[in-house]
Amino acid sequence: MNSMKLVSKQYRLPFILITSLFFLWGFARAILDVLNKHFQEALSISITQSTLIQATTYVGYFLMALPAGILITRWGYRRGVVTGLLFFGIGSLMFIPGAAYASFPMFLGALFVIGCGLVMLETSANPYAAELGAKETAASRLNLAQSFNGLGCILAPVIVGGFLFSHEDAGVEVPYTVMGIIVLLAALMFTRVKLPEITNNDETQVSSDEPQGILATIRELWSRKRFRSGVLALLCYEIAEISINSLFINYATADGWMTKTTASIVLSFGALGLFMVARIVGSAVMRKVRAEKVLLCCAVMTMIGATAVILNAGVISKAGVFICYAFEAIMFPTIFAITIGDAGKSVKIASSFLMMTPIGGAIGTSLMGYMADATSISTAFIVPALGYLCVLIYAVLVRSEK
Repeated sequence: MNSMKLVSKQYRLPFILITSLFFLWGFARAILDVLNKHFQEALSISITQSTLIQATTYVGYFLMALPAGILITRWGYRRGVVTGLLFFGIGSLMFIPGAAYASFPMFLGALFVIGCGLVMLETSANPYAAELGAKETAASRLNLAQSFNGLGCILAPVIVGGFLFSHEDAGVEVPYTVMGIIVLLAALMFTRVKLPEITNNDETQVSSDEPQGILATIRELWSRKRFRSGVLALLCYEIAEISINSLFINYATADGWMTKTTASIVLSFGALGLFMVARIVGSAVMRKVRAEKVLLCCAVMTMIGATAVILNAGVISKAGVFICYAFEAIMFPTIFAITIGDAGKSVKIASSFLMMTPIGGAIGTSLMGYMADATSISTAFIVPALGYLCVLIYAVLVRSEK
């Protein structure tokens, strides 16, 4: 594939603005990985119980994804972004009463609202970033935007984890209050800026008084084999990626390898830093190499990494965790771009179904937490390994179509 310009001059500012959102939801999702260990100790709950943090957040993703797709189809990307930021900000501020009552259910309710907001943002921003340029460079462009998601993921564990694990009386409402204020200010900013709507030549608009049009769009999408397989592959990827992130600190501290504070720093600058760099490298590589081929190579490497962890072979297993982070990095944006590239007239609704897939994080984290309590944290890596295997099968299938 010849090197091509990622973003034309006319779309440069919208691309920069929309990319800022990737940072915000990356930060918000990475905080969840710190909350697991924090709530296990602060509220005296088990690993299995703490995985309700991810489960509740990603149930919000699942329930709100399709309404988000319908909203941006009818009202446009900008209103979708503003609505998502409002949910995100309000949910963050709900941590204040949650902390006042020291109530785990109240914290979960706040995380559910945040999840609803994040899926609004992702349903709007992912396809928008993919469409701001040539179709051939969509995967590369989306990987570049997702790199800023990685930057948010790096900073969250070290900032929030350092705060919570270094101060015995640290309250989780403090970082969430700060984040809520920033997000609401961002919502105000997006009400004042204009984002050009990108409409495919063959894209049909669904009007608010035509619910049958939405049903027809959904039926047409699910009749496409590549769309169905893309949704399944992305679900399996989320099972793997979110479950590893959620229990990384538990893995790193299980045998005394690291302290909690050190583990949160290593998660930030080591694992997630590697993840972000790998996305930037992947974006550059996919300007010259077909996305399907890169995805296949990375899927093979993640299987090797996950298998190494399961074997519990000392240094080799610990290296396996970082292999997973490095080679899973390009999976989400690549699968997403490949799938919506085949969505034809229905990109926005297609995006909403793809953004239901983080529910896999709820499934994977719960299963991995249960296995960790019942056996060991190393054995529990069977869960992400199965997720990577499904991505590998998908990569083989899409590669064979070319």
